[in-house]
Amino acid sequence: MDFDFTDEQQSLRDAVSRWVDKGYTFERRRAIVDAGGFDRDAYSELAELGLTALTIAEGHGGLGQGAVEAMVVMEELGRGIVLEPLTQTLAVSAVLGQLASDAIQHQWLPRIASGEALVVLAQQEPQSRYNLDRCAAQAHPSATGYTVSAEKSLVAAGDLADAWLVPAQLDGRMALFIVERSATGARSSGYLTQDGSRAAQVVLQNAPAQLVTTDGLAALELAVDTGIAAICAYAVGAMEKTLALTADYMNQRKQFGVPIATFQALRHRIADMNMQLELARSMSYFASLKLGEAPESRRRALSQAKVQLGHSMRFVAQQSVQLHGGIGVTDEYVGSHYFKSLTQLEMTFGDTLHHLGQVSERMKGTAGVFG
Repeated sequence: MDFDFTDEQQSLRDAVSRWVDKGYTFERRRAIVDAGGFDRDAYSELAELGLTALTIAEGHGGLGQGAVEAMVVMEELGRGIVLEPLTQTLAVSAVLGQLASDAIQHQWLPRIASGEALVVLAQQEPQSRYNLDRCAAQAHPSATGYTVSAEKSLVAAGDLADAWLVPAQLDGRMALFIVERSATGARSSGYLTQDGSRAAQVVLQNAPAQLVTTDGLAALELAVDTGIAAICAYAVGAMEKTLALTADYMNQRKQFGVPIATFQALRHRIADMNMQLELARSMSYFASLKLGEAPESRRRALSQAKVQLGHSMRFVAQQSVQLHGGIGVTDEYVGSHYFKSLTQLEMTFGDTLHHLGQVSERMKGTAGVFG
């Protein structure tokens, strides 16, 4: 199979890479963290590059690109550990583009594509952990449409987003709704997460909502799988940068009068980090290429990818800290922020143990085929 990127994809990578290197420096990122973990100006710059429109259909103001282009973009954003939640934009765009009515698509997709509207997933509840089918939120028909009552946690940039994509029970079945942050009965409180990004607690009390689809679980699975593919690519970029930082440090740090990079035992550890990076890269490709398959095959593939990425992220991040020594966890050093980012990514959209269980469960039905 040919894994070479086209000239257009390489040009896209180069454009995002230049923006990360020149427009999203470590100093700017630190300032964004200090200001609250999200910068609307930086998000607007992503929109100016066309990234918020990347996978949206051309008829709605998008670029009509696919999963491979999204993967290329997310790798480059991962190298700069960019805080602004493009992952959420990709996930929401996939759901609205495939499952929403024409009216909702016309209302929201052009605004998302232009960067005018930031819409994020608000699916996680305090008792649900990573299980998408556990949803206590309730929706009811109203004179003007629907209302939703819910309590959602860890909503990316939730107190600054323009709207949320919210799963809730409707007549005993999960459905998916859009709730605007300005809606009556909606309130949110934001906070910083471990990696410096912003999240929020969202509480809805009979808040007016638009119905996206009555097949909420299938829609939520599509959104989360799209998100997993995006963070897998993002993690590859973050690990690649972590490895480069570690190798550079080892070439500068001296012991017994020579760089520690000359010590064979430490060179072996760098080689092991590189091996984990390449395993992660191959599974990131696998995840992105499987996004267009049938739901059962897609879900299994994305869980498999998340398991490998979880192992790789943990290994690369922890080895980097050990090879750096104490400086590797100081806030002043850029490498510590990659460590935090990789640690948090391992738990995003389900941790390694959760997805290992998902893979095991889904493989039961194929035991006879391979047994």
